[in-house]
Amino acid sequence: MRKFPIIIDLETKHTFREYSEHEKLGISVMALYDYNTQKGIVFEEKELSKSFPILENASYVIGYNSNGFDLPVLQAYYPGNILALSTFDLLEDIRIKIGRRLGLNDMAAATLGKKKTGHGLMAIDYYKEGKIEELKKYCLDDVMITKELFEYGVKYGEVQYINEVGRNSIRVEWKQYMEGNGNVQTELTLPF
Repeated sequence: MRKFPIIIDLETKHTFREYSEHEKLGISVMALYDYNTQKGIVFEEKELSKSFPILENASYVIGYNSNGFDLPVLQAYYPGNILALSTFDLLEDIRIKIGRRLGLNDMAAATLGKKKTGHGLMAIDYYKEGKIEELKKYCLDDVMITKELFEYGVKYGEVQYINEVGRNSIRVEWKQYMEGNGNVQTELTLPF
């Protein structure tokens, strides 16, 4: 059976100023784009378990800083070992190639000519103010901009960033994550 990648992003209830451990940050919402269904979905904290079969059946769980942030935060909710999933982190790949981290907003602006609709601290404010629909939209917007950046890298074999000397290209080999089947042996959360 063919597997498809998913793109994820999540927003937390708290910042690292409040808690230094990922597992204490709490998830307000998690959004994903599923290449199998070609749809974006947003899950509130109480619905996260509905996302687990999608995560487990994906060829790759793809995100921007997902290995360093999203997945460690999600581990507090996930009953299995989140590290058993096949993952690909765009930020990690970029950092390895150029030796530094670049924000999603900077990469999207240089590569796609568009910007994010906000920032992470705004998402925490939305949560605290009870603006759940705005929070869901912001998180899904981040997923879709990550998806566009990933697809650009798949199609053109490069992404761009701008520094003090101008626009620079980063050669990427992301096509394998669109076409590959990932780790076939995924530990499932289902009890049977």
